[in-house]
Amino acid sequence: MQWNERIGRRLKLRDLHILLAVAKSGSMGRAASDLAVSQPAVSKAIADLEHTLGVRLLDRGPQGVEPTIYGRALLKCGLTVFDDLKQGVKELEFLADPTAGELSIGCTEPLAAGLLSVIVDRFSRRYPKAVFHVVTADAGTLQDHELPQRNIELALVPTTEPLSEQEADTEMLFDDPHVVLAAAHSKWARRRRIALADLIDEPWILPPPDSPVGSYIAGGFRAAGLQPPRACVLSFSIPLHERLLATGRYVTALPVSMLSQNGNLSLRRLPVIFPARSRPIWIMTLKNRTLSPLARLFIDCARTVAMSLAKAG
Repeated sequence: MQWNERIGRRLKLRDLHILLAVAKSGSMGRAASDLAVSQPAVSKAIADLEHTLGVRLLDRGPQGVEPTIYGRALLKCGLTVFDDLKQGVKELEFLADPTAGELSIGCTEPLAAGLLSVIVDRFSRRYPKAVFHVVTADAGTLQDHELPQRNIELALVPTTEPLSEQEADTEMLFDDPHVVLAAAHSKWARRRRIALADLIDEPWILPPPDSPVGSYIAGGFRAAGLQPPRACVLSFSIPLHERLLATGRYVTALPVSMLSQNGNLSLRRLPVIFPARSRPIWIMTLKNRTLSPLARLFIDCARTVAMSLAKAG
């Protein structure tokens, strides 16, 4: 199969785009509707691709269509091609106007409320036209799905375990240990010294114990020779944490970077030792993926903010 004679002249990006749409929808008809073209046009594009490449790309069945092994290989390549094109367009847009652009970022809920809010605020002061698309999810989803699927360009991930570098480039920003927090007007906020055991019977708001962060927090209590408390509320929701903490009745354990968000004077770090092991924050990007200029500038800003937080910590 000669590239110049058979593929280079015949393979069209439009046909590849249609194949991606069919694979995503699982139906020629739905793909045609999504693309606002006729179904015969979709069928012809797929047939042209199969004729050009000399292999069957889709299996047709009563439940719809699904990619063959050849189709999956081409789809993986096509995803990279269109992503590189999108990154190239971003480069051109940035060259035309360095103050503008869009960036997709993934992070956990606490990082969105803490570290990311500080980075975005500082970054947007210099680049006020920049637009951020923020995807919040647990670290596993960001690392295993959102980043490989190119739904985000970079991820901020907290983890105590070393990250695999097979598919992603990783860089540690700083340690973000959990600390015990309460409302500034809580009875505990007036105490100068508190033992962790003093808080065991207080109403706690904690993440589910079977989650990675829940297990991490439980490990902090066990390191102090205590059994984890029976939480009154189990949730990942930061707004729920903040609303309940504002009553002055509850206590929780959250990353220390939560205290760095601008204007957050309602929370107080309690003077109690929480002996959980180090939990670094990593910045992850997909290996061999060309980063947009905005992403590179954002990472530089994240390093600067992380350095200041590490010194303050």
